[in-house]
Amino acid sequence: MTEFLSHIGLGFLSNGFMLNALLAVLMSSVLFGAIGTMAVDNRMAFFSDALGHSATTGIALGIMFGVENELISLIAFGVVMALIINKVRTSGTASTDTVISVFASASIAVGLMLLSKNQSAAQYSAYLVGDILSVTKSELIFLFVSTIVILVLWGVIYNRLLLVSINRTFASSRGIRTAVYENLFCAVIAVVVMLSIRWVGILLINSLLILPAAAARNVSRSVRQYHVLSVIIALVSSVAGLIMSWYMGVSSSASIVVALTVMFVLTFIFRKRSGRD
Repeated sequence: MTEFLSHIGLGFLSNGFMLNALLAVLMSSVLFGAIGTMAVDNRMAFFSDALGHSATTGIALGIMFGVENELISLIAFGVVMALIINKVRTSGTASTDTVISVFASASIAVGLMLLSKNQSAAQYSAYLVGDILSVTKSELIFLFVSTIVILVLWGVIYNRLLLVSINRTFASSRGIRTAVYENLFCAVIAVVVMLSIRWVGILLINSLLILPAAAARNVSRSVRQYHVLSVIIALVSSVAGLIMSWYMGVSSSASIVVALTVMFVLTFIFRKRSGRD
């Protein structure tokens, strides 16, 4: 099998950790590609960045309360943080980018304070850049189940959520509980971000959510095409970045972001040359 994989140019898959990384990339890319479209349309480009920064506080609180599984404390705190940000954001007391910036700065500062008090800051510094090659089989199973649940939920709430994002007042007049759907959307982003934060890294997580959708938006002509292209771009770029990191011996998460950036630049050039606004 190893010789066959090498013969067709897929020799890197003969290593168990690379196969695990590829499976994780495939699943997380589908999630980010699908959900990122709504984040871009709602001008919440830095929302995932704020949630990523809050990961340090989630880890620190997990240590303080004796939570053995870091993922539990990460997801729990991430969802709470997402709901708080959304509440403040929709109150109209400050602009969205200001609210997100304040929470991002505060959460990473509080997290670093708590971790440094317990002398744990250096231990969790790997979360800054991520390491997708460290994903385990048990984590893959959890990611698979989470992917199915999130995609099903996304399919159920998407149409109403889209209406809320287009015209909140009109959606409310149609009997849609706008606050509920906005909170669900923010909670979904929080779960997806926290599921992937250890593999992608705090510094790069925002790119994986925004770049596929931004690139797809450059060349899409319909909502359906927009979503399909976003997922395809996320998948192709993530796999290409992972393979590039293997042969170049560089960071996998950084390579994936570089590949996504290239895709965005190419679609942007195409958009300009085709004369689209």
